[in-house]
Amino acid sequence: MTQRVELAAVLDRLAIDTLITDYAIAVDDGDWDGYRRLFAPGGRADYRSAGGIEAPVAEVSDWLAKSLRVFEVRQHLVVNRRIRFGLREQDVGDTARIQADYTNPMRFAAARQAGHADAPPPDTAPDFECGGRYDFTAVRTPSGWRLRQVVVQEKWRRRHGRAGQV
Repeated sequence: MTQRVELAAVLDRLAIDTLITDYAIAVDDGDWDGYRRLFAPGGRADYRSAGGIEAPVAEVSDWLAKSLRVFEVRQHLVVNRRIRFGLREQDVGDTARIQADYTNPMRFAAARQAGHADAPPPDTAPDFECGGRYDFTAVRTPSGWRLRQVVVQEKWRRRHGRAGQV
């Protein structure tokens, strides 16, 4: 690899790292317009292993907005990012596959649902956690790197307290 190609690969890795971080923050903050902007045209997401749906990004973002309302706190921690670029003529190509592990502690919105909107919950620790691996496919677009596909492979989940809620 030439020095120019190596520098381009480093810049692409940084851009993809930012894309994955922006993905986690958009989901945690409930920024569904921002979530949709992270995807290339025709982008899809598959949350079936976590009890969700597989569909185009607009449909999935609507589903996420509705199903995640029960959690007042969400915090995706995305780690161990493995990026593999598609190659084009001895150069870094315009596609990338990213595998990344995640853990996602969340807190149910029980205090607010019970009519205590002004009172902080007595315990702020998460009462639901899940974890697994993301399989992202990204593509270079005129607007930068965008997600073509996201597949969630949930490997575990744990509930604390409040049995029966999801």
